[in-house]
Amino acid sequence: MRKAKVGVVGTGHLGLLHAKMYSQIDSASLVGVFDTDHEKSKRVADDFGTRAFEQLNDLLSEADAVSIVTSTKAHYDVALMALNHDCDILIEKPITETIDQAKEIVALADRKKKKVQVGHIERFNAAILALEEYDLRPLFIESHRLSQFNPRGTDVAVVLDLMIHDIDLILSLVKSPVARIEANGVTVVSDSVDIANARLQFENGCVANVTASRISQSKMRKMRLFQRDAYISVDFLQGVAEVFRLADEMQGESKSTMLLGNIEQGARKRLVLYEKPEVNEVNALKHELTLFLQSVLERTEPPVTGREGLEALVVAQEILKKIETQTIRAV
Repeated sequence: MRKAKVGVVGTGHLGLLHAKMYSQIDSASLVGVFDTDHEKSKRVADDFGTRAFEQLNDLLSEADAVSIVTSTKAHYDVALMALNHDCDILIEKPITETIDQAKEIVALADRKKKKVQVGHIERFNAAILALEEYDLRPLFIESHRLSQFNPRGTDVAVVLDLMIHDIDLILSLVKSPVARIEANGVTVVSDSVDIANARLQFENGCVANVTASRISQSKMRKMRLFQRDAYISVDFLQGVAEVFRLADEMQGESKSTMLLGNIEQGARKRLVLYEKPEVNEVNALKHELTLFLQSVLERTEPPVTGREGLEALVVAQEILKKIETQTIRAV
């Protein structure tokens, strides 16, 4: 099997997981890791039988591709260095701090014909993968992403830390330009917004109501999709999706489809059906990295491109602008 020589830049909690997954993927040859804290990178390297590089340039010279798992503030500089060393990159979300930085990364990758994948890991959640066979055309979306407070990640607002997962998913599902954004947010325990709510209106008529908090008592990662003749519930923590839909008859339905009842009103009788689509157990990060390496080796489009990461960042930054405007008015 062909293998891609891959490195990991940043060996914090998530960087360690990237190194671990690469050490288990057949198409990966983990050539090394790098962190400005060399002792930390040495421990990770020892754990997975690879090398801890003291200079980033040396790792980039050895690798075909790298995962960039640094603080968001460092994404831009590391991505530029990696691309200029002719490395393909997987860069954790958000792609960069600013829109201009993201545009530059995407443009440079295009010029150098390099692959950029953005680490929007919820695209690879079992609950989302379970819905691949369904025709999803949502007209209203409601999402809640709530976490208990953890100092890790508070270098950016909750919109860029948590909400951006749902922004990316919603943009991938709706496939229509955003026409209008309204948003509110509150700073509670950190120096940036800790709770935020945004309402996105799309040109095709779809509306999404998105809430994120990192100071909640318990975790919640749920999204609800409403479309013509169907309601879909997604629980990212449990990796479970449920589908409630209307149909004219049971003919041709799978054995797992349950009849919940019928609706007598209207021009015709409709059946209410319930399905809990199954998917093989999947490690979302391992699946994400495997697909990244496939795009590196086969020179195909990554599943979450740099341009898609840019689009999610544009919406997230507009939400932050709206929140700032509302805060100024409140003062």
